[in-house]
Amino acid sequence: MKNKTIMCLLVSLFALTVQGQMVDPVKFVSELKLLGNADAEIVFKGIIDNGWHVYSTDLGQEGPIEATFNEVKMEGVEKVGKLTPKGKEIKKFDELFGMELKYFENAVTFVQKVKFTKPEYVIDCFLEYGACNDRTCMPPTQVELKKSGASPSVPKQEKEEKPVVAEQQEEPSADIQSADTIAADTTAVNIPSEITGNVDLWQPVVNELKASGGNDNLVSRSLLYLLLMGFVGGLLAVCMPCIWPIIPMTVSFFLKRAKTDKQKGIRDAITYGLSIIVIYLGLGLLVTALFGSDTLNAMSTNAVFNIFLFLLLVVFALSFFGWFEIKLPSSWADSVDSKASATSGLISIFLMAFTLVLVSFSCTAPIIGLLLVETTTSGNWIAPAVGMFGFALALALPFTLFALFPSWLKQAPKSGSWMTTLKVVLGFIELAFALKFFSVADLAYSWHLLDREVFLSLWIVIFGLLGAYLCGWLKFQEDEIGGDLNKPMPVVCIMGGLVSLAFAVYMVPGLWGAPCKAVSAFAPPMNTQDFNLNTKTVEARYTDYEAGMNAARAEGKPVFIDFTGFGCVNCRKMEAAVWTDPRVADKLKNDYVLISLFVDDKTPLAEPIEVTDAQGNKKTLRTVGAKWSYLQSHKFGANAQPFYVVLDPSTGKPLSGSRAYDEDIAAYLVFLNNGISNYKTKLDYGKD
Repeated sequence: MKNKTIMCLLVSLFALTVQGQMVDPVKFVSELKLLGNADAEIVFKGIIDNGWHVYSTDLGQEGPIEATFNEVKMEGVEKVGKLTPKGKEIKKFDELFGMELKYFENAVTFVQKVKFTKPEYVIDCFLEYGACNDRTCMPPTQVELKKSGASPSVPKQEKEEKPVVAEQQEEPSADIQSADTIAADTTAVNIPSEITGNVDLWQPVVNELKASGGNDNLVSRSLLYLLLMGFVGGLLAVCMPCIWPIIPMTVSFFLKRAKTDKQKGIRDAITYGLSIIVIYLGLGLLVTALFGSDTLNAMSTNAVFNIFLFLLLVVFALSFFGWFEIKLPSSWADSVDSKASATSGLISIFLMAFTLVLVSFSCTAPIIGLLLVETTTSGNWIAPAVGMFGFALALALPFTLFALFPSWLKQAPKSGSWMTTLKVVLGFIELAFALKFFSVADLAYSWHLLDREVFLSLWIVIFGLLGAYLCGWLKFQEDEIGGDLNKPMPVVCIMGGLVSLAFAVYMVPGLWGAPCKAVSAFAPPMNTQDFNLNTKTVEARYTDYEAGMNAARAEGKPVFIDFTGFGCVNCRKMEAAVWTDPRVADKLKNDYVLISLFVDDKTPLAEPIEVTDAQGNKKTLRTVGAKWSYLQSHKFGANAQPFYVVLDPSTGKPLSGSRAYDEDIAAYLVFLNNGISNYKTKLDYGKD
């Protein structure tokens, strides 16, 4: 990772990760490893795709799907101790579950020690685990091991000593199949009569779903977001008083430097801009190299680190308010500047760019600090470099563009009090963001110092004061230095102040439990609020597929299938952010029969069911959750949650495309309305 080149970084920046419906993010193999005498180990080794993680053991019933060892038949052998995870375990506090989660990335090994007790043994067992990424989760997945034979328990003196060789088990079939879609001939898949009384409702509809469209493919935009965030930060830095006045002087220097060769002056200015990009991009790469992906991910929820970030952003905010100025030693800039004057060519231009970085540190440090704070806590190792590239690109653009088009300099606004106003506004924003990081530490240690209502109260005050400042009712020390305190604020500032005041008023109902979706990504979870008048929830009437379909036929309504899980984080996010919308809630309650199928439901089936999938692999369904997981993969060609589909209860055919994790309420309403409209059209056609 540390040796990746800048070119690879830039290519990765624009590479979007596309996630298909059928995914196979974890590859497990199992083996029985003999240790000598009567001891052995049942070993499950897994390789995990990038971006995915497998949960560890002992997470508790309230958490996501933990790794467990399960016995089907164990004769002549007994367990010794508990299932033991091995690898680099990551611990992270999860706000939604309100608990610390443990998981593995890249690779993991689970070991169950056993001891032979009889001359002959039979082992039929399986590992069950859960895997997630930042947008979706897999259903509980099983890795089987079946072995039998003579126990190696004869004393050494009665048995010829031979080297112990681990017995490798062929890779077992897991619930997740490595295929993007199910084959066209999936109607030939074996559906035992024990699984359902209505085989038609289980027939695959993958092709129909494809024809209907939907948002089956999810695209991660996190890196693009960080690039844009860095670019905006760079534009704000350009407008700071320690950079903006330098632009005309620097551009004029390059143009005068080559009066006889205008093209050389332009080339030098472009080189100057590229040098700025290289310097800041190097800073982002340095952060990436120093910390790495695992450390960045661990830091994202580390309480001590988040407290440090909180204090750092408060310091930056106070600096922007004018309380003090953050400066590097002036000798540093003087030293670099003197070296730039003593050299020539590309090196001198690079040193000039480095001098700009040092001189402008007092203005850019808070912006860079906020940017790096956001990127390092994103858990994405490439994020710091991406963010800094966006920042440097925006910072370098004015120098290059004004050198290419010198006449634009005459139209550029002059330095003035507007820069002070911009600094103060950024100070308020940094102060608001600082509370986000204190909230993470507060949740980790259960201090309850910054519960949701306290957080919203502080944000209401911060944005209320920001609005007062922009409207001219509040003044800072730097405003007094700037000149006439009675001078009215510009119209743009007043409009911005009204928006800030309106935002503060918008958050007020949140003190009594209103969702306030615009701030839900920053505020603590709703369960931390002591006083909550919001009791509106959407719950499924049925958690059984056949029962829900029968009820829908009787009521003459379409069916809304919700493939979910008790430990599915993104399922809860969808329910909180989308299902609570009054328009969505009304349609789910009144226009549909809502069926929620929990793929991690551990309730045992009356009898285990053997099934054969489209690839010819045999699996044993032992729990209710495994049954619904098989339904999702077999019928709809998907195995990630959340997953939503609308069906005709009479035929089991889809009425519109499927949907997955996407908090776009407008698109979700279109999805629901299409299902209702298509169902009514079929009913009318049937009558004719």
